[in-house]
Amino acid sequence: MIFDPLHYVLSVVSGAIVGLILALVGGGGSILAVPLMVYVVAVPSAHVAIGTSAFAVALSAGAGLVRHARAGNVKWRCAGLFASIGVVGALVGSTLGMAFDGQKLLAAFAVVMLIAGVLMLRKRCVAGNPDAQCGREQLPKVLGFGGAAGLFSGFFGIGGGFLIVPGLVAATGMPTLHAIGSSLVAVAAFGLATGFNYTRADLIDWPLVLLFVAGGAAGSLAGTGAARRLSKHQGALETLLAVLIFLVAIFMLWKSVAA
Repeated sequence: MIFDPLHYVLSVVSGAIVGLILALVGGGGSILAVPLMVYVVAVPSAHVAIGTSAFAVALSAGAGLVRHARAGNVKWRCAGLFASIGVVGALVGSTLGMAFDGQKLLAAFAVVMLIAGVLMLRKRCVAGNPDAQCGREQLPKVLGFGGAAGLFSGFFGIGGGFLIVPGLVAATGMPTLHAIGSSLVAVAAFGLATGFNYTRADLIDWPLVLLFVAGGAAGSLAGTGAARRLSKHQGALETLLAVLIFLVAIFMLWKSVAA
């Protein structure tokens, strides 16, 4: 794909928007990456947008993981088990996604966005057990939730944080903060697995990956500072993001019907 200067700018700005939202409200903002690539950056293929988004989100998640690891928010055993089985699901899901008609895939993606918006409105901070571990008792749930989240993430090329976080909480009883930190291991792993699968089909726009990640890093820095100042209004920010997701999903459905 050949970019003119405007496309370069739009790519960086789109990445910055996703990075900013992720820093402000955590998981869920990356679901906007695909529609931004398709409708703002004007990536002509839905499959290229999904494959490119998967790599960009994985790299952004890796950067966020470093910060959470330093803060002690990552349950490595739980995260590793969840991500390991999820990678298998992501490879299966991305293979199925590439075989799906691009326009129908965007319509299905819009439905997923509506579900994500509802889950975001229902999001609650769970106290949980800081000493939660992943032993034999929790293993079936961890593997079940991990496989399902990976399949879903791979099919749509999304980070899947809005599924992974509640999945980890439900499977292990860990606090939400630890689930958010641990989820980034899975988000990065799923994104890389999906991205590599799309690479085999030559469906990755590498310059766009780099531009998106660069914009995301800048947006994340700005969002981290803003998050501290707006922490008292976190619920309001999540509500605004959910409304934005609903509007984008409705627009995508309208475009799909019109096409």
